[in-house]
Amino acid sequence: MGKDNVVFLEVIEWFDPTGREVAHRIPEGGSGEFKVGAQVIVRDSQAAVFYSGGVACDALGPGRHTLVTKNVPLLTKALALPWGFTSPFRAEVYFVNLKVFANLRWGTRDPVAFRDRELGLVRLRAHGMCNVRVVQPVLFVNTLVGTEASYTVDALEAYLGEVIVSRLNDHLGENLDSLLELPTRYEELAGGLHERLAQDLAGYGLALDALYINAITPPDEVQQAIDDRTRLGAVGDRLDELMKLKVAEALERAADAGGPAEGAMGLGLGMILPGLLSGMGSLDRAPAEGIAPCPECGLPVGGNARFCPHCGHQILVTRRCARCGKNLTARARFCPACGAPTDARPAGRTCGACGAENRPEAVFCNACGTRLTG
Repeated sequence: MGKDNVVFLEVIEWFDPTGREVAHRIPEGGSGEFKVGAQVIVRDSQAAVFYSGGVACDALGPGRHTLVTKNVPLLTKALALPWGFTSPFRAEVYFVNLKVFANLRWGTRDPVAFRDRELGLVRLRAHGMCNVRVVQPVLFVNTLVGTEASYTVDALEAYLGEVIVSRLNDHLGENLDSLLELPTRYEELAGGLHERLAQDLAGYGLALDALYINAITPPDEVQQAIDDRTRLGAVGDRLDELMKLKVAEALERAADAGGPAEGAMGLGLGMILPGLLSGMGSLDRAPAEGIAPCPECGLPVGGNARFCPHCGHQILVTRRCARCGKNLTARARFCPACGAPTDARPAGRTCGACGAENRPEAVFCNACGTRLTG
């Protein structure tokens, strides 16, 4: 066979050693000469899309293909026919990776605004992952790849992240009333977001196999408010125990801070803490025996108290001085007005009508109003 009769066939194939390319163009720059009869090898996880003159001509599936009029009819009819199907033609081919690209990360670069029913306007951050694959190679190349020599997972991940975050903002506003409901609704929210995004990605030749929401986090101060509310729900009506715990934590922090001022403050808290906690514990309980409400603030006070421990009001009793009738405090031993002993019985006048004891100078009974005789 002479030299003029030798035909050099091309073998066109693509390997991706990195596993990070979604589409790759051959040749990488411009277009190349492909001879009719060239061998194109497409693997199971790939598709080959031919372009000529900027127009997609054919997409080849897995297997070994020979470029003839049967599988690239548009190319051969437009370019090779004048030369009897033997001349090279200029074109480019995009190999598209059809495997599932798993664990693609997405997340909010900037917080998104969410109006909570109970907490007001809250700025949220969210992140998760998704699994994506190409299902329409020609559409994918035409809409996302364009004329790039290589389209990587990083570019796809960046694009998906923007789309997901945009749809997430709308989805939360339509389907979530309060962040307090969030812990039990992650799966439901992810499912609804998946349906919304599947329609968007279909227009780019992509299929969203799975989408997961790993976390939706509010600012620290809002998270603290949610935690406190959860703790209140856990303790139920044991509010006084929770308040005691809060005061004890504050006292511990003050003691750990160190320094003379902090130590003195901690000591002062330590001295008043028992009374404070005792008062807190009695707020939601019925008065015990021997305890009466303070006439000034209404809080419970011990029967032998001289001053209210809550407001400082002086506590008076119903008994009076036997000599002058002045009101006496609970622990007074002598009348502060006349000096008479508080345990002295009044040498007064007894009412003949009701039997009540009255002061010696009394003319009418202070119990029933009857004129006293004798």
